[in-house]
Amino acid sequence: MAGNKLALEGKISIISFLLGLGVVIIPLIRTFAGHLDWVFDYLTGVRGKIAIAVYIAVINGFLLIIYKGPLYKYLVTAIINPRSLSLDSFLLNHSVEYTVAAVSSWLKQLSWLSLVGLVMVLCGDFLRKSAMLTAGSNFNHIVQNEKAQSHVLVTDGVYAFFRHPSYVGWFYWSIGTQVMLCNPVCIAGYTMASWRFFRERIEEEELSLIHFFGEDYLEYKKKVGTGLPFISGIRINSS
Repeated sequence: MAGNKLALEGKISIISFLLGLGVVIIPLIRTFAGHLDWVFDYLTGVRGKIAIAVYIAVINGFLLIIYKGPLYKYLVTAIINPRSLSLDSFLLNHSVEYTVAAVSSWLKQLSWLSLVGLVMVLCGDFLRKSAMLTAGSNFNHIVQNEKAQSHVLVTDGVYAFFRHPSYVGWFYWSIGTQVMLCNPVCIAGYTMASWRFFRERIEEEELSLIHFFGEDYLEYKKKVGTGLPFISGIRINSS
């Protein structure tokens, strides 16, 4: 058992180190790769140089947003619910849809619309982290089928506005990454894949929540929406 624990801790340390290293290395690679003297010679005007600088900054920002996500998710989970920590807490391979979407995201173009995507990414990330911090030890990346003694129904903070604020944040964060890159095909793909994933996830999770909290959750469900478009959650026949 001790050997298995050390092996697990070793894997976690390696993944954390590589993710942290990427936060430092990625900007350096993009910066050095962006020193194209012939481009600067050709675009001698101020506008050309500003355009290249903005391009490098946006791509750096996008790569760091994608790369730091798993590291920060693990960190927040370690703070609010350390007992649930595992390699899966990095969320590096949580679904086939996510992997396909991440790989296809490199079909990109740059335009002013990137700013809209950046706002979506920042707001989505902020909402997700707020949901995790508000829920505290009640938050878990895996749907729980058995109620723990520490489980309580959280209805304050961001949960007063959305029943599933973490999913709302993640939904718009994922779409925002593709709006940043102005990928019309990937925007549609991310939207459909994320919507389908969260629709099924919410229905599964609400089965457990109704089992855990009964009428309290049903009343909360009537008052507060999921926060996701065209997703109302599990339907209960009142007969």
